[in-house]
Amino acid sequence: MTLQAYRAQLLRFDADGQPLYDSDGLLVTGPGADGVRRVVDAGAHGAVAAHHPGVPVERLPGRLIAPGFIDMHVHYPQTDIIGSPAEGLLPWLENYTFPAEARFADPTHAAEVARFFFDELARNGVTTALAFATSHPASVDAFFSQARQRGLRMIGGKVLQDRHSPDGVRDQTEQSLLDTEALITRWHGKGRLGYAITPRFAPSCSDAQLRGAGELARRHPGTWIQSHVAENKDEVRWVRELYPQARSYLDVYRRFGLLRSRAVYAHCIYLDDTDRALMRETGTAAAVSPTSNLFLGSGFFDYGSAARTGMLHGLASDVGGGTSFCPFHTMLAAYYVGREGQSKPGLSLAPSQLWWRHTGGAARALGLDGVIGTLQPGTEADFVVLDPQATPLLARKTAQANGLEELLFALIVLGDDRVVERTVTA
Repeated sequence: MTLQAYRAQLLRFDADGQPLYDSDGLLVTGPGADGVRRVVDAGAHGAVAAHHPGVPVERLPGRLIAPGFIDMHVHYPQTDIIGSPAEGLLPWLENYTFPAEARFADPTHAAEVARFFFDELARNGVTTALAFATSHPASVDAFFSQARQRGLRMIGGKVLQDRHSPDGVRDQTEQSLLDTEALITRWHGKGRLGYAITPRFAPSCSDAQLRGAGELARRHPGTWIQSHVAENKDEVRWVRELYPQARSYLDVYRRFGLLRSRAVYAHCIYLDDTDRALMRETGTAAAVSPTSNLFLGSGFFDYGSAARTGMLHGLASDVGGGTSFCPFHTMLAAYYVGREGQSKPGLSLAPSQLWWRHTGGAARALGLDGVIGTLQPGTEADFVVLDPQATPLLARKTAQANGLEELLFALIVLGDDRVVERTVTA
């Protein structure tokens, strides 16, 4: 077995989401039987090195090795509409999103954007993402083809939207379900790839399409499900008009069999405790998208209630509604949203817990606990090498850090893509 070791500051997480930090750490990786590199050992240099004599060590002085970031919700076809002005979610979809997504019927265009998208993820230290494609199968093939070439653990799927959608992105009910099953067969479980059944959101899908999505989820229990729920008040009102018999917006998805482990719903702002309990009981997770929610004026996710009710949740960029691929920007926005105390009780999220929600906590929410996100032995060796001295101000601040929480918070507040010196995937 060919082992490789890296010596630097080292951040990992235990099974309870608590940080494990070594100021002089050693991460040892080696190839698994499936050809995917895994963490063999990790911890304080003195203790770990003694168990692996003769293993080549790459020394990374002053650097911090940490788990690769996990983005729980991102629209890769919206890469080019990031930062587009709008009065809110629904006008933004009409004026920017749908025209941009219509171009993904062209495989050449889809492939070019997919290449740029994955370059951008790597530049920002994101090693796994749960991504929407568009309603065009070509957009899914471009996404997975590029991910497979790079050996990435990625999850994505074809958008389902057979109503209340313009020409160019609206699909046909029966064909959309046939296309989805064909894409599951083509891509799910191939290497490190996973398929996500992807209703855009309840208003864009007929009952027949949602029912078909639920049937696909039952036939393919290892797949993921992804959609949106309770993002803003106008959307919630619209769903109430469309489904007056449902107890809540979330209940619409329950009725169609779309709540289960490996089901992920973006936003989850306007939920009550009954909804949160339903998510906990079904193993459904929330993809919290703070830069998007702030940008579109959607509202503030209630972290306190999510924690109190035991609802699975992790962080997401939601590009292009989100304003950055950068996990540091996402974590900082999550801190702002947590602090907001007018619409909900405010709280201060600990820096290490913000980091957990974008790594191991996101992995747990995706049903990938023990696979990625923690740098524990046996997990896949996706990690980032970070430079806490990447900018003069950051270097000045981190030099004064008193302990791990201050170091991580300095990176969250002052960091950007310049901090990511290297992104290593298994």
